Formats: sequence, C-alpha cells, structure tokens
Amino acid sequence: MLDVFPMSARVESGELELGGVTASALAEPFGTPLVVYCEETVLTQARSLLEAVGAGGRVFYGTKAFANVAVLGLLRGEGIGADVASQGELAFARAAGLSGDELVVHGNNKDEEFLHAAATERAPVVLDAADEAELAAIAGVARVLVRVTLGVDADTHEAVVTGHHGSKFGLPPDEAQALIADALGRGLDVLGLHVHVGSQLPDFTAQAETIDRLAAFAVSCRDALGWEPRVADLGGGFGIRHRPEDEVPEAAELAASAVDTAQRAFAAAELGEPEVWLEPGRSLVGRAGVTLYRVGAVKRLSERTWVAVDGGMSDNPRPQLYDARYTALSATRADETADETVSVAGMHCESGDVLIDDVDLPAPRRGDLLAVPATGAYTLAMSSNYNGVGRPAAVLVRDGEARLIRRRESVDDLLALEA
Repeated sequence: MLDVFPMSARVESGELELGGVTASALAEPFGTPLVVYCEETVLTQARSLLEAVGAGGRVFYGTKAFANVAVLGLLRGEGIGADVASQGELAFARAAGLSGDELVVHGNNKDEEFLHAAATERAPVVLDAADEAELAAIAGVARVLVRVTLGVDADTHEAVVTGHHGSKFGLPPDEAQALIADALGRGLDVLGLHVHVGSQLPDFTAQAETIDRLAAFAVSCRDALGWEPRVADLGGGFGIRHRPEDEVPEAAELAASAVDTAQRAFAAAELGEPEVWLEPGRSLVGRAGVTLYRVGAVKRLSERTWVAVDGGMSDNPRPQLYDARYTALSATRADETADETVSVAGMHCESGDVLIDDVDLPAPRRGDLLAVPATGAYTLAMSSNYNGVGRPAAVLVRDGEARLIRRRESVDDLLALEA
C-alpha cells in the first residue's frame, strides 16, 4: 500500500506519517479535507526527470497539475521551468520568480492580453491556431514553437487524448507547415515543434510513434521551407500509480526513452539533433500528494456499506471526469486488519459523488481519518465550490515540519465574490 504513497510515508504505532508528521498532527491544526504534499517526493521526481533528459534537454512543470507558488519555487530551485496556459498560471509562475526562458506559454485560445504578457516576459509561445503567428507578432512575441497534431491515438481515457486528428489542440501537418511559413515571414524566431499525445499514458508506444512522425514532418518542413526545428517539445503525459495493482512505467524511464527516440529519429532523417523539452505535471507532483478526510456517516446497508467523508467531488472530481480509481488507508488505524469492504462517498448532493467504489478498511467509524494517496495532481487544480464548499488547504511536509502553502477557503471568501 505505501508504494503509492509519498516516499516519506511510514506507519508508526498504527498511524500514517508523511514527511515525519503524523496524520492526526496534520488534521488537527489544518483541518480536513487537507492535501499534504511531500517535499522529498517532489524533489526526487524532479531530479530523476532532469537526469533523464540530460544536459542538452529541458524540463518545464505542467502548472495545470497544481498551480502553487511554493511548489513552483521548489521546482525552480532544481532548474525546472513552468508550462503555463492562462494569465492565472503565468501569475503563479511569476510569483515564484520564473520568467523568460524558464517559461513556455500554451493555450488553444490565447487572447491579445495573454500574448502581450508572454511578450513582456520574453517567454517562448507555442502557436496553436492558424492566425496566432499574426497575433503573436502584433503582441511583440519574439520566439515561438508550432504545435502539430500527427494523428496518433493514445491508449488512455478519451478525455485526455490530445494527439489525434480532430483534436482541439494544435494543427494537422499541412496547416502547421503553413503556420510555420507565416511565422517565419513575420520575422518570428521559430524555435521548433511541439507535440503532446495524451495523459496518464500506460506505455511508450504512442509517444514513440508520434516522435517518428514528428521527424518525418520536420523533414517536410526542411524540404518545403528550408527550415529545421532546433527544439522538439514532446509535452508530458507520464502517468503515476493510484493503486498498488496499477502497472505504470516510471516517468524517468519514459523521459529517457523520449529523448533517445527523438535523437535517433532526427539523426535517421538527417536532421540536426534537437534540444528536447518535456512538460511533465502529474509525474512531478501526483505521488507527492495525499488527501486526508474525516469520516462522518457510516451506513451499513444490505447492498453495500457507505462511508461518507467531508470532501468529495469538490476537491477531487477525477473519478467523475475520468473514471479515476483510488485507494485509501485508515490513517490512524493502519495496523488494524482491513476486514470490511466499503465504498467511500463524498458529502455532495450527487449520487455520482463517489471517491472509491470498493476498498478494504478496518471497520470504519465516525471520526476516523482516511488517507487517499496519489492526489497531488489535478485534484485541487480542478476543484470547485459545489454546494458552497470551500476548497481545502494544502501543506508541504518535510523532516517533521508542516508548512501551509494554500489556506482553506472560508464561507466569507465565497461571499466576498458576490456583487
């Protein structure tokens, strides 16, 4: 079970510890639901990915996984930049001290204000639509990449497939080549190409095919335009394990394979060796996060036992959006026999507000703490105020200390937005 928890996770005297702090010592002052991030895990993941890309590559954190100034600052300290796709994400990155070459600006519908902000930061922009070269040039953007969709369908949930024909992201080859020509004609420095095949990928198959097609597309650009990419931005999409039985390759292995495949594919096509950029999000912070919930009502019905917690789809909508499957540990009774199969439900007024369909726990009772691992990515980032519930707090733990990195939203915070 602890294999899917952060690297610092331990069970001592029957209680879960994260970063040397017990679950109860976290829940008492900070309340629940509470997302606990392990600093050791974030840094270890960061260093392994940097090692995988080597001195000639670059890593940019996919900020959408969890936009947080403290986490962005931690990653910046290791030499990792930020991939941002909105004015808000750019503001988080700026607050963490990132600027210029430390940023990559994304988005399938960038407005003039966002492009101007990117130009002010002197950040490279990934062009994603046929008219974006014109808009970027007007805004003062100097350096760009062009996102191309190469028709590879990844074996993952349909909601997170992005490299197929018909995707809302990027452009098919002919249109992408026309966009490159337009950007060059406007005096923009076209650094290279961007691709992203999907998220939570089970293996390297789709990425390998995409990289081969990317090299072939680069050859067509060289032949038609006399232009070659200096950068191959291969996106992210590396998965994590949410349950012990999940089989997911290590992100560092996939990253190393991506770099090696790109170098070999470009060499075989007689292209110059590209600088490989990667944009991991989930694989940097997913395993690092654990959500602590307090158990409320326990309903033992003839059909199943429902265990209700004080959060749910407002702090983690991934089970509803992506059929995501999680597990849980009884955080203060971790040494007791897990002798009852239960379903963990959220507190919201939706029958579909179910966090975990079936999990074995020591017979739950009101007041228990549950720990749900692998919730560091796309949980708080996609959270809501459904039913008027404030978003949870987040803390960073290390060496027996816990630091608040995001305060809990209050009802006063919600009412403050009313006009």
